[in-house]
Amino acid sequence: MSAETTDTAEPADGPAGANGPDARRREQRGWYFYDFACSVYSTSVVTVFLGPYLTSVAKAAADAEGYVHPLGIPVRAGSLFAYTISASLVLAVILMPMAGAAADRTGRKKPLLAAAAYTGATATAAMFFLDGHRYLLGAFLLIVANASISVSMVLYNAYLPQIAEPDERDAVSSRGWAFGYTSGALVLVLNLILYTGHDSFGLSESDAVRICLASAGVWWGAFTVIPLRRLRDRNTGAGGGEVVGSGWGQLMATLRDMRRHPLTLSFLLAYLVYNDGVQTVISQASVYGSEELGLSQTTLITAVLLVQVLAVAGALGMGRMARVHGAKHTILGSLVVWTLILVAGYFLPADSPVFFYALAAAIGLVLGGSQALSRSLYSHLVPRGKEAEYFSAYEMSDRGLSWLGPLVFGLAYQLTGSYRDAIISLVVFFVVGSVLLARVPVRQAVAAAGNPVPERI
Repeated sequence: MSAETTDTAEPADGPAGANGPDARRREQRGWYFYDFACSVYSTSVVTVFLGPYLTSVAKAAADAEGYVHPLGIPVRAGSLFAYTISASLVLAVILMPMAGAAADRTGRKKPLLAAAAYTGATATAAMFFLDGHRYLLGAFLLIVANASISVSMVLYNAYLPQIAEPDERDAVSSRGWAFGYTSGALVLVLNLILYTGHDSFGLSESDAVRICLASAGVWWGAFTVIPLRRLRDRNTGAGGGEVVGSGWGQLMATLRDMRRHPLTLSFLLAYLVYNDGVQTVISQASVYGSEELGLSQTTLITAVLLVQVLAVAGALGMGRMARVHGAKHTILGSLVVWTLILVAGYFLPADSPVFFYALAAAIGLVLGGSQALSRSLYSHLVPRGKEAEYFSAYEMSDRGLSWLGPLVFGLAYQLTGSYRDAIISLVVFFVVGSVLLARVPVRQAVAAAGNPVPERI
């Protein structure tokens, strides 16, 4: 078998070695392309199209009082999308420890990454069939796709410590996010052309939206081929054994092991809190814009396109800032900006696209950098040889435990009928997360994990 599909004895470092600079750069370039593949789902599906579209489908199926009744439970049609996001992340909580345990025990991340990626891509492509009153189909496909991308990101992120040296990780992680935002922007341009010109293409507005949703799944599946060809599995020597039943046991063992690294656990707690706010803003922004601010789908698409373009610059720019000020202080600065964004969003006037664009620009400048630097900072806190299981816990913070924000958002709207109250409720995640992160001595945390301490962190 080729070196791209298996890894036996590791040669010495060197330009021609499996761990040498040339091989490492090859893997890094392949690694970037998974962000390029799957970020289109996060952008076109979760952030732009599916929230407003699934809400409209649910409203079409609602009773006279505006409620749908999945499993006999009365749910406001306007809360369905938020609740479904929350449910998908609960499922991810169950699956991600199994993926992390399987990767660490077998050393074969690539087959697991492929399974998760293509399950999610297939579910996304099947959203083409979401029409009429099929809100339950939409909810089901969203749950499958969102849980799948969460599982795939456990495996994807676990490659970072293996393909990048400590002083490279901020830059490599930031480039990965930049690749993702580049693909998101490119596909959104194509989406915008199709959506705004749907009449000239002989399509209804609904048809155009469903094609945009399905095309994200096709894109995700097609570009996943590149990282699967370039990334290498490492032989962990941990042996096989039962992994399905041991997933939660592995997670519990990881958390117990983290008790020996309490500073790593402290960072993870801070990340859990503030990232819950980030993920909720991303997933609920289009619903807020369409339902509360009365903005058109075209405005939402162009605003998110603006986010994608600026997020590329933001991710790379914040990566450079981290070289000067350190990742921790740069992340803290971004959380202050996130808090101001939510406060501004609460007071944003309806039917005012210009103000919405300004807010989108601010989000773009901090979105990619805060996520990329969090990932690279955490990679320094992971003990060597435990990347997959520790990144399983990280991904549970990144996605699997980010169900609370959408739940709070959905409940706030369910109880008040106001999306403004729902959006301002998210401020607490950024404030509490900032306080927790500020208390983590990151240099001491890196040393305690047994890793070399970068000059700036």
